[in-house]
Amino acid sequence: MIPGPVGFVGLGQMGGPMSRRLLDAGHRLIVHDVRPEAVDALVAAGAEAAATPAEVAARAALVLVSLPTPEVVRAVVLGPDGLIQGGALRTYVDLSTTGQAVAVEVAAALGERGIATLDAPVSGGVRGAREGTLAVMAAGPTGEVERVRPLLEAFGRVFHVGERPGLGQLMKLANNFLSATAIVATAEAVALGVKGGLDPATMVAVINAGTGRNTASEDKFPRQVLTGRYAAGFTAGLLTKDLDLCAVAAEALGVPMPVAGEVHAQWRRAVAELGADADIMAMVRKVERTANVAIGPAEAGPESDLLRPVEKHSA
Repeated sequence: MIPGPVGFVGLGQMGGPMSRRLLDAGHRLIVHDVRPEAVDALVAAGAEAAATPAEVAARAALVLVSLPTPEVVRAVVLGPDGLIQGGALRTYVDLSTTGQAVAVEVAAALGERGIATLDAPVSGGVRGAREGTLAVMAAGPTGEVERVRPLLEAFGRVFHVGERPGLGQLMKLANNFLSATAIVATAEAVALGVKGGLDPATMVAVINAGTGRNTASEDKFPRQVLTGRYAAGFTAGLLTKDLDLCAVAAEALGVPMPVAGEVHAQWRRAVAELGADADIMAMVRKVERTANVAIGPAEAGPESDLLRPVEKHSA
């Protein structure tokens, strides 16, 4: 058990259930979010509220954040009411997907104050956050990773991917490029088969028994498409932001990624058409419309419900 209270900033779709897992594991938790209702829900479960990130860092030596964009991370950590202003903070853990540049910038700024930094983005979705089955991609000093490993294991399996700041972010960007590709590619493959007369459930079962299986075919299509839910709980805008960051990393490292470029373009077009707040499974609806075919059940409900916005992560 980590001694003393643990701070947590950002109680959105991922941060909320991860915070609850820490409470369930017996940690004393100090939380902050811009949405009072999110804080109230955690307080009702046993957490303590803080008015600002600075107050969190004034009361907790270890603080985790789960935030939506690099800009929000920079403000929460380095802003006038940011974590850097809190005198108790000694270890900062970023569970967000912020890209390498911000991870390095934040690590340098906090390092000047003697604060250790881990960038530890997670993968596995909202269900993984609830069930504690996430992949945690931690980058930072080995000793610090091992010290906080028991806490991070409340979220899932912890991988130490390297010592340098930003390596966790690079791992996450590579992962999310594959995840974004799987959604689009699986939607196109299943639309092709259904248009030609194949049953979508049979197609998904065959794909998952063969070499075409992927995260979309194994999880998202059975749970979200074949059931007619089309609601994975993550926004198309945030996934496209991750692809933006992946493109920046590829350019900086001089790695040609033509497939990633086409996938990125597909998601940018989807956001332009559907809106940044549409659920990522709205991409499947977009492919269905383009192919003039229905993959999910007809009784799933009106399209306006299927493309409803989902709650963003927030600070």
